[in-house]
Amino acid sequence: MSWYYTPVPTVVPVEEFDASADANALRGAMKGFGTDEQAIIDILCARSNAQRQQIMEQYSSELGRDLIEDLKSELGGKFEDVIVGLMMPPEKYLCKQLHKAMDGMGTDEDTLIEVLAPQTNEEVKKIVDCYEEMYSRPLAEHLCSETDGSFRRLLTMIIVGARDPQGTVDADLAAEQAKQLFDAGEGKLGTDEEVFYKILAHASFDQLEIVFEEYKKLSGQTIEQAMKSELSGELYDALSAIVECVQMAPHFFAKRLHKAMDGAGTDDAKLIRIIVSRSEIDLQNVKDEFEQMYNKTLLSAVRNECSGDYKRALCALIGGA
Repeated sequence: MSWYYTPVPTVVPVEEFDASADANALRGAMKGFGTDEQAIIDILCARSNAQRQQIMEQYSSELGRDLIEDLKSELGGKFEDVIVGLMMPPEKYLCKQLHKAMDGMGTDEDTLIEVLAPQTNEEVKKIVDCYEEMYSRPLAEHLCSETDGSFRRLLTMIIVGARDPQGTVDADLAAEQAKQLFDAGEGKLGTDEEVFYKILAHASFDQLEIVFEEYKKLSGQTIEQAMKSELSGELYDALSAIVECVQMAPHFFAKRLHKAMDGAGTDDAKLIRIIVSRSEIDLQNVKDEFEQMYNKTLLSAVRNECSGDYKRALCALIGGA
């Protein structure tokens, strides 16, 4: 099944790792007049998150200083966003992105979708627990105060862990679910949105892949084509994100990276978020997909869009200085 692509990261643990040596090298790069940004990139963009956590502990115990605070005082702008993002444990980083998307005036629904749609139940649980710990507020409550309607109900289902565990598959049920989706959309006047978000938030990704195949047999068109004509707004965006993640998560992220760099201006927040959060999961797969889809490398696209230390840090994470 396509969902079982083999995730290939671009950032892996470095061999012969010495947290103490790295901590002292980082202090040396920031001490005195001026900062050696390249040394910071060479160390932090080439270590796994677990290794970065060890460096941070060593920095504190040996030097009596807070590495994140030192980095923040020496770096600035988008380069700082990349490096500080790398220093956070993955679920904390995603929680920060969710909080930022809901904090203040307005809500960034696009970020909520991007962070939550690809997650399995196990990953969602980590995020939910971490969010409450970080912000002393349940994620479900915060989401409910910032969203409404079917979109809110879908996100709530995702974060309460309604999805069946990975590997849960029932071929007979898949045919039935495909029929339910057809009857709720194409097969009637108007659309019963509830059927769509209930099935897409409950079934395992493995099960959904079979449901989508059954839908094509039944309807003659893909689930994406059907949803495009039946749904709209944030609910459509969220459900189509789930469909894309079921069929091929790297395709979903490659498309979003392209969109972040397409046209005038760059959506740096999205660019940073995807590259940082996927670097230890499947960024190599995303790179391959990007090149296949857009006939150019992700590295060359980032080089054209970004500059300075910010560009160098992203390129180091992508793989290629």
